[in-house]
Amino acid sequence: MFFAENIKFLRTRRKQSQADLSKDLGLTRTTLAGYEKNVQPPFKTLVKFADYFKLSIDALIRYKLQELSDFQLSQIEGGFDIDVTGQKLRLLTVSVDKDGDENIEMVPVKAQAGYTSDYGDLGFIASLPKFSLPFLPKEKTYRTFQIKGDSMLPIPEGAWVTGAFVQNWKNIKDGTPCIIVTKDDGIVFKVVYNQIKKDRTLLLVSTNRQYKPYEIDVNKIIEIWQFATYNGFEVESGVKF
Repeated sequence: MFFAENIKFLRTRRKQSQADLSKDLGLTRTTLAGYEKNVQPPFKTLVKFADYFKLSIDALIRYKLQELSDFQLSQIEGGFDIDVTGQKLRLLTVSVDKDGDENIEMVPVKAQAGYTSDYGDLGFIASLPKFSLPFLPKEKTYRTFQIKGDSMLPIPEGAWVTGAFVQNWKNIKDGTPCIIVTKDDGIVFKVVYNQIKKDRTLLLVSTNRQYKPYEIDVNKIIEIWQFATYNGFEVESGVKF
């Protein structure tokens, strides 16, 4: 793991003092100094550093950045991750039942704003309603999101769409329905056309043709869940299925 030396390298490359960077990140200088000496930061702080330097968490902790080429570093400084495939590390937080099997957490519309910022917080994930679908293969991780709007008819507004977690975005096939968790546009359900190799984007298309297709850069995506099934049940907050 190269987190400590990477943040020091990136800071000095920008000609920033510890005081400068700690102020930008809302940390104390002492806390930042600790991180540069291999103190392990909490997940939210890792996300904060990754967002600040426009890197995936994977790149920030696994690659020794000072060994990259000048071109790769210039790409980073221009806002492009060194991993342009979408194959980034996801520190996915899940909960399990009494038998050790993964639950399927349910993210209602009213919790979706919180999900885009607290998706890595075990307490937040634990607070979500849960259920199970025995017919789904157990080797995958699933999550269920309540859908807003009518852009994906015949799946109606308010339906609960269950998706399988996608680790390698490069493998998404054109025409695949997916739930996309984004940094700026919330959680959307669209048909995906993969343009990562071409220009680092996904083309998102609605089945309701009243909505125009649009592109999204992979750096603006947090998670992708491939459509598995959907339900129309009602869920009360705090209820576990």
